[in-house]
Amino acid sequence: MKRKHHEEHANHEAWAIPYADLLTLLLALFVVMYAVSVVNTGKYKVMSESMYEAFNGTPRSIVVISPHQDQGHDNSVPIPQLNLPRPQVTAPPITPLSVARVNPIKVSPYNSLYPVPLHSLTDIADQLRKSVQPLIDKKLIIVRKVQNWLEIEIRSDILYPSGQAVLSPTADSTLIKLAKVLSGFDNALRIEGYTDDQPIDTSTFPSNWELSAARSASVARLFSANGIKPERMSILGWGQYHPIADNATAAGRNLNRRVVIVVLSSPDAPAPVLPGANI
Repeated sequence: MKRKHHEEHANHEAWAIPYADLLTLLLALFVVMYAVSVVNTGKYKVMSESMYEAFNGTPRSIVVISPHQDQGHDNSVPIPQLNLPRPQVTAPPITPLSVARVNPIKVSPYNSLYPVPLHSLTDIADQLRKSVQPLIDKKLIIVRKVQNWLEIEIRSDILYPSGQAVLSPTADSTLIKLAKVLSGFDNALRIEGYTDDQPIDTSTFPSNWELSAARSASVARLFSANGIKPERMSILGWGQYHPIADNATAAGRNLNRRVVIVVLSSPDAPAPVLPGANI
């Protein structure tokens, strides 16, 4: 008689083995993460003390924390403080800047033409006075030294007819004498024209600005023809806006009609209006 073989039942709990392995791996991962995240309190406090002293400059005692302190045992041993001399670092004094002390950089075309030191204004004034002394005595030419420049003021009576910018024949000889003296120096020149307040309205000169500028240009052209380098000269027309006398009288208007040759001590020296001008 044959025995009957019973069919083996399928094992439905086989999933428990890989699940247990997974839990074991997760537990190991958590243990490693915890070990990495634990901060050594002793080392942290030592580092904190050192950085505090470095940044604040206040010496403090450093305490070594024993690893057993975390377990309730206080085995800290203070290290004696060393009173070493600290290096004294002295910063250079800072001088506050002010607007008055800051000099703007000036660029002038004369800088490249005349890099050498310029001649003394006193020497130029002495030679000019010797050249035109008779006109100085008659008050037709005034030579004055003002700070950093020299002014040669010429009455327009000896230069131009009324309302004109063409030089009169008597003006040529006077200006040629000035040109001979000034051509021997390298100082920059500024030729300034002034008029009275009498209005002018012609096709050539719509206002006193054009008239004063044209008169300055005529002097510059004569100077250029008599040995003065054109690069040294500039012209300026002030019109009637900077009088030195009262325009209400004929004598005052005569004083206001003038040409001023400004001799600069340096290429960038200022050349303001005459002292006493009503700006």
